[in-house]
Amino acid sequence: MIKAIRNEARIGASILRLFFHDCFVNGCDASILLDDTSTFVGEKNAGPNKNSARGFEVIDTIKTKVEAACKSKVSCADILALATRDGIVLLGGPSWTVPLGRRDARTASQSAANSQIPGPSSDLATLTKMFQNKGLTLNDLTVLSGAHTIGQAECQFFRNRIYNETNIDRNFATLRKRNCPASGGDTNLAPLDSLTPTRFDNHYYNDLIAKKGLFHSDQVLFNGVGSQVSLVKTYSTNSNAFARDFAAAMVKLSKISPLTGTKGEIRRNCRLVN
Repeated sequence: MIKAIRNEARIGASILRLFFHDCFVNGCDASILLDDTSTFVGEKNAGPNKNSARGFEVIDTIKTKVEAACKSKVSCADILALATRDGIVLLGGPSWTVPLGRRDARTASQSAANSQIPGPSSDLATLTKMFQNKGLTLNDLTVLSGAHTIGQAECQFFRNRIYNETNIDRNFATLRKRNCPASGGDTNLAPLDSLTPTRFDNHYYNDLIAKKGLFHSDQVLFNGVGSQVSLVKTYSTNSNAFARDFAAAMVKLSKISPLTGTKGEIRRNCRLVN
């Protein structure tokens, strides 16, 4: 992970996103890492992942080294969980003890990936329900959204926000329009955190208060009233509280429906079932 982050700081955010998208579909079972084959449909071509999920090669590299050191002992699911934690630490974020012992899925679900992963235009009610379905609270949603303190987003996912929404800082919208035209340029990138997109800090929450959330799904956390509004305010001024709560929520996320015991397998190649 040190090597990968040195090569491209953004990869820390990409692997975190992989982990999140993995855990929200049948639990943290590395199903997102499986390639499509002539007889198998994976999750990589589901709407939330197609042409945007990235970091697979980094996991492949780690898996190859781990297999050379101890064959068929460490699952791809555990590797993804650990790589996520290490990427965040290397970008200045908190550390936590990753519970281990996950096994890898032999199956995947493109339909679940299409229906169960929250999208960038989701409203608060939808986000709350999707997180609740995974045993996560509104507070968990608010702190895990802080993951958007790192990484980049494609124009197609925030175009509607900068052109059509009113709850947005006008100068911020103008700035983002420079790289995101009303049509075309779908894959042009913009930072999710307006100030420090390669440093894991609490600036994301300051962006929300300033109406500079890049996604609709970000800004809804600071609309109206609710426990999430006061949490956004707390995290915007208290980076220690954010770091502590984020670490705890990541442990909770990492425990969603793991395969253990004799379920699943330890894949030799993260892209294929044994």
